[in-house]
Amino acid sequence: MATTSDIRNGLCIRYNNDIYKIIEFLHVKPGKGPAFVRTKMKSVTNGKVLDNTFSAGHKLEDVRVETHKFQFLYHDGEFYHFMNTEDYTQIRLLEAALDRPELMKEGEVVTVIINTEDNMPLSVEMPASVILEVTHTEPGVKGNTATNATKPATVETGAEVNVPLFINEGDKIKIETDKGTYKERVKE
Repeated sequence: MATTSDIRNGLCIRYNNDIYKIIEFLHVKPGKGPAFVRTKMKSVTNGKVLDNTFSAGHKLEDVRVETHKFQFLYHDGEFYHFMNTEDYTQIRLLEAALDRPELMKEGEVVTVIINTEDNMPLSVEMPASVILEVTHTEPGVKGNTATNATKPATVETGAEVNVPLFINEGDKIKIETDKGTYKERVKE
């Protein structure tokens, strides 16, 4: 059993007959009244996000999990297929288990969280950022760096990201996976 003081990002807990992963949390100690923890949890079975508040000291049923490195192989429309980099076993996951599947390209190595009780994969953690090539965008104009204006760009995985005006087709850009936003242009 865990308590509210054990809450951290990535913690998996059993709540309302489902398994949830903590996405965000905030410990609050108001000037008047007891402390509490405000959380944002994502269901690992259906992907729904739930906001919940736990009072301080509340007991939580945590789920023992293991993490393994898996390589993304391909997407067949319904399932995403992954291969364990240690023993080469393959698994397939529904899109709901993935946070930002549109930013994953074939060959990407991700971390899969697996429930130790039944060896079922719970969720997939992407790297903090990915480098993707821009396949389509309006042509950039030299000198358009003074403002924070952006334009839509399509990257090699098919995802659409807002980028600065100076980005052109063929440029490689770094994208933050947690927000799905442009971070910087990558020179090779």
